[in-house]
Amino acid sequence: MKKIQVLLVDDHTIVRNGLRSILENTGEVEVIGEASTGEEALEKIMVLAPQIMLVDISMPGISGIDLVKRVVKQSNQIRPVILSMHNDDAYILKSVEAGAYGYLLKDATREEILTALHTVKNGDKYFSASVASIIVNGYLSQVQRVEKASESRKTLLSKKEKEVLKLLVEGMSSRQIADQLNLSVRTVDNHRANMMRRLQVHNAAELVKLALEEKLL
Repeated sequence: MKKIQVLLVDDHTIVRNGLRSILENTGEVEVIGEASTGEEALEKIMVLAPQIMLVDISMPGISGIDLVKRVVKQSNQIRPVILSMHNDDAYILKSVEAGAYGYLLKDATREEILTALHTVKNGDKYFSASVASIIVNGYLSQVQRVEKASESRKTLLSKKEKEVLKLLVEGMSSRQIADQLNLSVRTVDNHRANMMRRLQVHNAAELVKLALEEKLL
């Protein structure tokens, strides 16, 4: 079986040495390179093309999270995994948003690290149980914020504006809406302009898109 090729990125030599020893003793991983900074890592991945990059978050210069962003943007062949001491919501969620394929804590066992590497190599993502819980809670919080924002936007619209918006969503022109609601075209246009201003969109297409996405009707 071909070994998993890994690049270690951590500014502490003793950490890299320890990881190299742990990983290579499994017989399933080949550490093909090391980097002590994000800048050095960017140079080495161009030459070494590792399958997986184990990255610390706190490093001088380019942080681990910024490094992940750059690598993911640069290549879909190299899969970065965060290995950090930070069991913190903000760090974890930012890492996920940056595109990390996994997040492990530095107290993870050899078996868990190996499981994570195999999982990520196969194209899936791996997060330890405690980290996954934080991600789920963060996602649910985001959903709740979106729902509250949507409810708040609904209160910005009058009953008549919602009637106009409903017909806009159905694809009607201002003239058709005016005829349907027994209004003047100018009144319909005014309603549309007022809704766009309050909802902070720039045109009718964005207004319809927002109405559908946030279920304003």
